[in-house]
Amino acid sequence: MRSVGTLTRADLAESINRRVGLSRADSLGMVESILDHMCEALAEGENVKISGFGTFLLRDKAERVGRNPKTGVEVPITPRRVMTFRASQMLKDRIAASS
Repeated sequence: MRSVGTLTRADLAESINRRVGLSRADSLGMVESILDHMCEALAEGENVKISGFGTFLLRDKAERVGRNPKTGVEVPITPRRVMTFRASQMLKDRIAASS
């Protein structure tokens, strides 16, 4: 496994290609399909849970007053929806064991 860098869609497709034996095009199509399905679910307001990996959670933040740190001027921050990721305990344990 790599120690530095970024895991990309192409890397995921290559891994599926090697382990499962699907063609590169089919592997990339599978990765794209999974990611599209996750994006659609999040766009519709659903949380996405991947067992053993973690949960992508949507949270609505209310309007609040913020402050410009440079000038100290108060500015309203509009309400918005944010996405957070909560890692599963299994993933946390695996990361802790690798360090």
